[in-house]
Amino acid sequence: MPLTSEQQAEIDDLRSTTQPTLRAVAPGAEKHLYTAHPVLDHGFVRMVDYMGDDAAICQAARVSYGKGTKSVQNDEGLIRYLMRHWHSTPFEMCEIKLHVKLPVFVARQWIRHRTANVNEYSARYSILDREFYIPAPDALAAQSVVNNQGRGEALSGDEAQRVLRYLTDDAMRCYDHYEEMISQDGQQGLARELARMNLPANIYTQWYWKVDLHNLLHFLRLRADAHAQYEIRVYADAICSIVRDWVPFAYSAFEDYRLGGATLSATALACIQRMLKGEEVTQENSGMSKGEWREFMGVLE
Repeated sequence: MPLTSEQQAEIDDLRSTTQPTLRAVAPGAEKHLYTAHPVLDHGFVRMVDYMGDDAAICQAARVSYGKGTKSVQNDEGLIRYLMRHWHSTPFEMCEIKLHVKLPVFVARQWIRHRTANVNEYSARYSILDREFYIPAPDALAAQSVVNNQGRGEALSGDEAQRVLRYLTDDAMRCYDHYEEMISQDGQQGLARELARMNLPANIYTQWYWKVDLHNLLHFLRLRADAHAQYEIRVYADAICSIVRDWVPFAYSAFEDYRLGGATLSATALACIQRMLKGEEVTQENSGMSKGEWREFMGVLE
């Protein structure tokens, strides 16, 4: 269950209470405010607050006042120009704050994006819940034979069942010992800040994560990519669904130029030019390594 009854009651209360405002409001963002989008088996992403919209990006780019818009078409065209030419500061005028519940090992990947403000649930002060990420059977995969940090084919049969049993049993046993160590029933009880070291990396944590749109899109470009680890990619996908409604022009440009586009090296571009002239280009005469050539052909195909 991603949300406790107390959390759901809080969300229902927040959504039932409205306040008058003079600030810019994005209707697409309003529908997502406080709503928890389930991710994995116990996780979620929910928008807590936001600032700005597509018009704010254009306003900053034109350094004007008021709405800063000439027309809807001009705004969309301007945003596409900014995205196409890798402008950054206009997109930094928009910010979003998310409440995320996620496994610790996903959080350790996520925190590598250092361009955000983060406040995480404290296991020094509070006791973590007995909630662990246990992959669905189809998410259990062998090590990739071509990518040292990727997955290969899914495990099957007895091996898959054994792995699932180990993951579940080990997590439960670690939590049992955690509870036993911090208990003050007939003993002093180990400090929570020490006992937490025995908890597995698949236990769930929570944090508030605030980031501007420019850095959020960089995060999504990497983590919503098909090559990203599945467990963080599903969080990125959930965030994409929010951003798509919040800043539709910016997200459409991002989807076109970043998610759906490709960056080519000078060598790769020269190979394309040779191909267009009818020349047969192979890995051996391309000037690329085998890995570069494989990636290049993946883009073309």
